[in-house]
Amino acid sequence: MLAVNYSNARENLKTYCDKVNDNNETVIITRKDNKNVVLISQDEYNNMLENIKILKDPKYFIKLYNSIKELENNDVKQISI
Repeated sequence: MLAVNYSNARENLKTYCDKVNDNNETVIITRKDNKNVVLISQDEYNNMLENIKILKDPKYFIKLYNSIKELENNDVKQISI
């Protein structure tokens, strides 16, 4: 995770956009009065939204939780498709 001030981010926006997309980096752009912003890739943003959706819905959360427990307990079945 990088933290840069607003002026630096503005002057080097392409560089920071490339770091975000090419290196999966997160950039915090610091601003006056602590009104900071975070620069992340669209893929990372979409992933976060999907995770929030899954974790907010009890049905999805329980299914995910049970799947993780099955995997941890090696209680999985191999199927051919």
